[in-house]
Amino acid sequence: MLELKHISKIYNPGLVTEMCLFDDFNFTVNDGEFVSVIGSNGSGKTSMLNIICGSIPVNAGEVLINGKCVNKKKDFERYAYIGRVYQNPSMGNCPNMTILENMSLADNKGKPFGLSFALNKKRYDFYREQLASLGLGLEDKLHVKMGSLSGGQRQAVSLIMATLTPIDFLILDEHTAALDPKTAEIIMELTDKVVKQKKLTAVMVTHNLRYAVEYGTRLVMMDRGNIILDKAGEDKKNTSIDDILEIFNKISIECGN
Repeated sequence: MLELKHISKIYNPGLVTEMCLFDDFNFTVNDGEFVSVIGSNGSGKTSMLNIICGSIPVNAGEVLINGKCVNKKKDFERYAYIGRVYQNPSMGNCPNMTILENMSLADNKGKPFGLSFALNKKRYDFYREQLASLGLGLEDKLHVKMGSLSGGQRQAVSLIMATLTPIDFLILDEHTAALDPKTAEIIMELTDKVVKQKKLTAVMVTHNLRYAVEYGTRLVMMDRGNIILDKAGEDKKNTSIDDILEIFNKISIECGN
């Protein structure tokens, strides 16, 4: 279980540009949930992910993973049980290293450092199996450098890398935003497949309302640091894109747009 309890986040405190984004913010993700998070720019979606992952500190409140407070843990320490796929396909992997080398590094996440070979030939077949599950033919490109792959291929490999070791949570940070529509569709289908096959708990931030409605088990909308919509189960299944657009339009009018 992931819990954000009484979170307060103030940007630029004490300056004329001071801005309080979260004030006593609470959010819980239960085990096995696939949560789609939507909201306009500045609603707090990405800040929430960064708080979960430890990329930015909080002014008050607690981040709890499986009941344990991780506020004092650095981001690299949290990644022992969190996998993250970024918006930019070039992040989260090394372009000048091969797919095999990238996967080997991901496979060693959280393990002790030492003077030993990073490549484990005994895991070669396992890597091929993981890549073959994507259906993109990448299992035959293990010795190809990541930088030579297309954006969609890199995101697909990054998805496998993020889930290669046992993790408690998968964080998807607008991971289809930089892709063309056709490739984005493929990556979303693969994401859904991986989450279900590996029985992961996932939080996905997206600007694509159709993805938010069609994928996942829960839909959350944020606005100015608050959760204004939270639907799961049958409520989510009965939610349409038009329903979401109506709320967006209402918010836009309230903001004077």
